[in-house]
Amino acid sequence: MKKNTTRFAAVVGLAVVPALALAGCSGDNGGGDGGGAGGSGDDNTLTVWAWDPAFNIYSLEEAEKIYQKDHPDFELEIIETPWEDLQAKLTTIAQAQQTDELPDFFLMQNNAFQKNLINYPDLFADYSGSEVDFSEFPESVTAYSTLDGVNYGVPFDNGTAVTALRTDVLEEAGLTLDDFTDITWSEWIENAKTVLDKTGKPILSGIAGEADIPMMLLQSAGQSLFDAEGEPTIADNAALRDVINVYKDLVEAGLLTEVNSWDEYIGTLVNENVAGTINGIWIIGSIQTATEQSGKWGITNLPKLDDVSGATNYSANGGSSWALSSSGNSELAADFLNATFAGSTELYDTILPKAGAVANWIPAAESDVYAEPSEFFGGQPIFQQVVEYGEHVPSNNTGAYYYEGRDAVSTAITNVIGGADVDAALEEAQKNVEFAMG
Repeated sequence: MKKNTTRFAAVVGLAVVPALALAGCSGDNGGGDGGGAGGSGDDNTLTVWAWDPAFNIYSLEEAEKIYQKDHPDFELEIIETPWEDLQAKLTTIAQAQQTDELPDFFLMQNNAFQKNLINYPDLFADYSGSEVDFSEFPESVTAYSTLDGVNYGVPFDNGTAVTALRTDVLEEAGLTLDDFTDITWSEWIENAKTVLDKTGKPILSGIAGEADIPMMLLQSAGQSLFDAEGEPTIADNAALRDVINVYKDLVEAGLLTEVNSWDEYIGTLVNENVAGTINGIWIIGSIQTATEQSGKWGITNLPKLDDVSGATNYSANGGSSWALSSSGNSELAADFLNATFAGSTELYDTILPKAGAVANWIPAAESDVYAEPSEFFGGQPIFQQVVEYGEHVPSNNTGAYYYEGRDAVSTAITNVIGGADVDAALEEAQKNVEFAMG
C-alpha cells in the first residue's frame, strides 16, 4: 500500500430508532471519550475510529464477523469517536506530526474528505495496491475521496437524495407521485402550487440560513462552488444563480416553509405540516417515526434545473467513506474493507434491516433484501431505487474550502430572501471565501 506524500426504518415490518436519522449525514452522534490511538501493530488486528454505535459501529461489528469466517484470528478494535472529536484529532496529529497516533483506518464525512486530504496528506494511504473495485461504486461518490486520479476512500454510508412526498396529500390535490417524477423545477413548482391551493399544505420545509436544498440542486447539475484548481466560482456561477432563484421562488410562493432548527424541521414532517421533503435518503429514519403515516409516503427523484447544461434529476446530501491511515496496517485494512464494505452482499443485507445502512456498493441492490417492498412507502422497493438513483448522481468538486463556501452561500441566500440583489450577494460571498482562503 503506497503512502501518500502530497436513518431510518428498514425492510417492511422492521423499525429503526429515531437517533438513526442523522447517523449517515451529520456525523455528530455518538458518545464515548474517543480515546485510544495508534494502529494495532498486530498482523491480525485493526483499529478504527468511527462514530454512532447504532449505525457505523454496529456495521463495523457485523463486518468483523463476516471477515472472521475466512480469518478466524482477526480482531477489530473499534474506538468510538464522535465526528467533531475525530476531525480535531486529525488536525492535532497533523500539526504535531505524530502520525503514529493514527488508527489503521477511520471514517470520514464525504464533504470533508477533500479538505483533509489536501490539507493533511501525510495522514492518508491510498488504495493503489488493493483489490477494491471502485467501478462498483457511483463515480460521484468515489469522487469525494479521489485526488489526482488516486482513490483514498471506500464509500460506505449512502447520501443519495430523494424527494419524499405524502401520496395521500397528492391524491387530495388530484396528483400522483408520477406527476413529480423526471420533471423540471418549473413543472414541479406548478404542481406544488396545485397541492398548496387544494390542500393548504406547503410541499417543502427547510432550516432558514442553511443551504442543504440549494447545494443539492447545484450538484444535481454537476456544478460546484469551486473550479478544478479549487478556486471559488461563486460570483459568476450561472447555475448557482438559477438555484438561488428557484429557492427564492419556493419561499415567496409559500411552497417552502423555513423554520429555525432541526427539531422544527422534523416536526413539520411528522406533524403533517408539509406534504414532503427533499433530502438524503437517511431522512426517512425521521419520517418513519410517525408510524401512523405508514403507507402514506412515497419517494421519487429530484426535479432538474431548467435550461442548465448538465442538469439531472439526481443529487446527494451527506454520506461517508473509509480512509486508510498512513501509519497503520493499510494492506490488512484494505483487504478487510474489500471483503466487507466493498464486496459483501451478506453484510449489506444484515445491516440494512437493523441500522438502515443503505449501500453505495452497487451490487448490493441486486439482493432480495433490497428488493423488499416498504410498507411505509406504499410498497415501493425504496432501497433498490435509491442505489439505482445513486448511479446517476453527478460528481462535483468540494475542495478544501467547501464549508467556507457553503456558509458564504447560505448567508447570500438569506440576504436574497431579504431583498438583496442576487448578483451582489454572490459577489460578496465570493469575497468572503477568498478572504477565508487567505
